[in-house]
Amino acid sequence: MPEPRLPMRKVRDVLRLSASGMSKRKIAASLGMSATAARDCIWRARRAGLAWPLPADLTDEELECRLYPPPTVAASDRRPQPEWAAVHRELRRPGVTLQLLWEEHRAVHPDGPCGRATSPASACSSITPARRSR
Repeated sequence: MPEPRLPMRKVRDVLRLSASGMSKRKIAASLGMSATAARDCIWRARRAGLAWPLPADLTDEELECRLYPPPTVAASDRRPQPEWAAVHRELRRPGVTLQLLWEEHRAVHPDGPCGRATSPASACSSITPARRSR
């Protein structure tokens, strides 16, 4: 689960300290946050084209909108999802397996996210988590 966003006051402090030449670790220690959070804040500011000193008329709401823009999803990136209620209902029936339902789903949507995967186990790693090797 993602961490909650930093308050904009801390974001401003991170950018100020970064502009003064402090390392990410020192910034994190002085503000009571992780070095990763400080790094992420600096990275987002660079991506948004922001640098210290910030414009005087930039409000906290505008700063947050520039640092955390809403995600954009291209129409081609949307994967066809099965009707999960129907999947659960079908799995209660005798003789119905997840493999069978997967094959039926792939027959209807042959060009899904991983081309022509033949089973849930052989689907690409973005869908099925990698198994640990022992």
